[in-house]
Amino acid sequence: MNDVTISRSLDMKGLLCPMPVVKIAKAIKEIKIGETIEAFATDPGVMADIPAWCRSTGNELVALEKQDRQFHFVVRRLK
Repeated sequence: MNDVTISRSLDMKGLLCPMPVVKIAKAIKEIKIGETIEAFATDPGVMADIPAWCRSTGNELVALEKQDRQFHFVVRRLK
């Protein structure tokens, strides 16, 4: 993931479902196709919600990892 250029970063720590998905859905519309968004969240639900959202919207999940008590993910806009 070191070769991924991040276009936008979101801090979603403290937000509970469904807000992380709502926030990423809004933010993805504000970047260009091919650009990426990284986000940090504390809701463990993102481990299932973000991959499902990417599949349903046709965007690419570049990375999803747990770091201590938070979750870090990167999504690339494809549509």
